[in-house]
Amino acid sequence: MSSGEHTIRFLVNGDVQVIENVHPTTTVLQYLRDQLRRCGTKEGCAEGDCGACTVVVAELAGEDVVYRAINACIRFLPTLDGKALLTVESLKAAGEGELHPAQRALVECHGSQCGFCTPGFVMSMYALYRTERAPDDASIRQALSGNLCRCTGYRPILAAARRMYEYPVNDAAASDRKLKEQLRAIRVTGEKRLAVGNSLYIAPTTVAELARALAERPDATILAGGTDVGLWVTKNYAELPAIVYVGNVAELNKITQTEQHLEFGAAVSLTDAFDALVAEYPDLHEIARRFASPPICNAGTLCGNVANGSPIGDSMPALICLGASVELRSETTSRTVPLEDFYVDYMKKDLRPGEFVAAVRVARARQGQLLRSYKIAKRFDQDISAVCSAFAVELAAGRVRAARVCFGGMAATPRRAHGCEQALIGAEWTTASIARAAQALAKDFQPITDVRASQDYRLRVARNLLQRFYADTASGGANTSVWNYAG
Repeated sequence: MSSGEHTIRFLVNGDVQVIENVHPTTTVLQYLRDQLRRCGTKEGCAEGDCGACTVVVAELAGEDVVYRAINACIRFLPTLDGKALLTVESLKAAGEGELHPAQRALVECHGSQCGFCTPGFVMSMYALYRTERAPDDASIRQALSGNLCRCTGYRPILAAARRMYEYPVNDAAASDRKLKEQLRAIRVTGEKRLAVGNSLYIAPTTVAELARALAERPDATILAGGTDVGLWVTKNYAELPAIVYVGNVAELNKITQTEQHLEFGAAVSLTDAFDALVAEYPDLHEIARRFASPPICNAGTLCGNVANGSPIGDSMPALICLGASVELRSETTSRTVPLEDFYVDYMKKDLRPGEFVAAVRVARARQGQLLRSYKIAKRFDQDISAVCSAFAVELAAGRVRAARVCFGGMAATPRRAHGCEQALIGAEWTTASIARAAQALAKDFQPITDVRASQDYRLRVARNLLQRFYADTASGGANTSVWNYAG
């Protein structure tokens, strides 16, 4: 291998950072504070929850530059290879030596008190400023949903996010053109391997290289966005002897549409995946809105959420109700498995040594299908589900022709409620039928009691969510979607 194959390169303030054999689990936050002494980026929670560490990553997407906020505390440094990193210190240049509009507006609107969270808010606002020209209040709230503040009450911060658009930045287009040229110059063109001590990081650029790396190291941790794997390191202090990163495989960073399916590659971010899913299935807007904050969705991937296999992974109930399947690849095989059969037991999947989830495939929307997915958690934003539900029903002449009901948080895996489904199929679409189907859930699930919810609470919530689904979809029923009153 040439020396470049052991080196990562990324931009900070237009300067190329060249790093050889950095430890694979070094976080972006650690590098910024300990090596570059850029201490504007703060550590609050070290789990991607509070937003104090928010930075912006810029990368090429075709001929465009895409700016996205991420959490530096759980992002591994080698994954920045070929990208540009912007921190709160970078905005001086972006504002030609003056305060950037996001900073100026926060000052004028008194949006900072103790100041610890302020750099993170600035970077989330900067990402919004670069991606949306005239966001409404709901979009502003969503953009800032991953940032917590214990001082201001948020009102002046929201006001600042509206006011910043009154101050344009000169020559933003020229700045973008320059950044494009710099990003093209450091574009990743081949597999990278970094080794420090007993730790190995492999970043293939093709599916063939990915399959070969996993055949070589079937015990390796497969890394996509790191929104879960990062916590293994920052919270559990896990040692990861081998990491195989899928983010540089261009073939896996595609959403493919056919007449029958939407297909999401393993490197497609949750942000892009949910945009496509909601465009196809508008009634999934609530689960998309509440899944996670923008920095988490910008980094995490749909396939990563599916492959992780947590019983409280919020994408799986809806995907299972839509009859989704997963494409599993290895160096020598390729097979397709229904998503509901992919989960064998708690955190155990139907994955053979050397296999990886290459894509998730979802059927296109069918006319007349009723679909909803709901999340119940202690907080509206940024919280793990106690129960996540999804319902898909087709009606004919007022009766249920087909039904799929799936829950997360009710069993060791995301699982369909077959008894509930059978109680619905063939029945009239009425409150009485819904009540009978709700009672059947007691035979489908015996949920656990844990810190998030009791067994009784989970079962009661599951029944109530089925009734909510009916209320949302029955002719003349009330729409209970949080989307309608999020503002």
